[in-house]
Amino acid sequence: MKLPERVNIVDVGPRDGFQTEQAFIPTALKIRVIDAISRSGVKKIETTSFVSPKAVPQMADAREVLRGIERHPGVSYTVLVPNRKGAELALEESIDAIRMVVCASETFNRRNVRMSIEESVSECEAVVRLAAPSKIPVEVAIGVSFGCPFEGPTPQDRVSELARTFADMGFHEISIADTVGMANPLQVSSLMGRLVKELATECELSLHIHNTRGLGFANVLAGLAEGIDTYDASIGGLGGCPVTPAATGNIPTEDLVNMCAEMGLETGIDIDAVMAASRIVEEFLGRRLPSHVLLSGTNQQAVAAHRVSASLNE
Repeated sequence: MKLPERVNIVDVGPRDGFQTEQAFIPTALKIRVIDAISRSGVKKIETTSFVSPKAVPQMADAREVLRGIERHPGVSYTVLVPNRKGAELALEESIDAIRMVVCASETFNRRNVRMSIEESVSECEAVVRLAAPSKIPVEVAIGVSFGCPFEGPTPQDRVSELARTFADMGFHEISIADTVGMANPLQVSSLMGRLVKELATECELSLHIHNTRGLGFANVLAGLAEGIDTYDASIGGLGGCPVTPAATGNIPTEDLVNMCAEMGLETGIDIDAVMAASRIVEEFLGRRLPSHVLLSGTNQQAVAAHRVSASLNE
């Protein structure tokens, strides 16, 4: 199996992870967490979103967060917007990229952003034009690319057609999202293999994977085998989907860093620093996060701990 030598990890915890939390996370804590992630070697962080505070109260402090974080050289700070109004607000701040989401399911898209797929695509086109003068890159994620809880399996042709539309619009990155964790490795292999053939020379393809049914890392491996080298992940495995409460979190950043390290794939990320960021959130929330590495440590840490324990018992 030929795999990419280096894997790029985008931490979406401060946006995708925080947005589903019921208790408001203080702005100062959000800033502290983003700064901690920035120091870990993660080169891209989805910091917040410009959405209606009524719809997503957790993101009401988007401006304050962006103005309060410490900008680290080489780190890209991106934001999510649902429409051109959100983009207008985002472009008033210091940002490095805008991301939009269009779901490949009509039902899910209407529940997510109260627009048809056609209307969302139109908004995407408007945002590309809006961002052009400032040269701020615009990315798009195609949600529920592998399955929708309302409509069932997502037709591969529909995802391909949407991806082609966005590539023609000039989107420089297209993320294929398993929004509610319905994908399996064969699906990932088939769809990503097709999209690589169709679009890899025109734009960057990435994967956004959820671990709702425990297949997250099997799906990452399937993506790696197709040459996909960029993945969204979330500190501690935070996250979910407001539209479908049963959809649990994203794959944990530290678990993905650990898997890559065990397989000899470079990430440039300090796993201890990521775990430190996750523990800040874990302490505030008062509950254990889903990350396996956060609970058990890496193999090296486990071996070191057992050696210390053995020496103490001698």
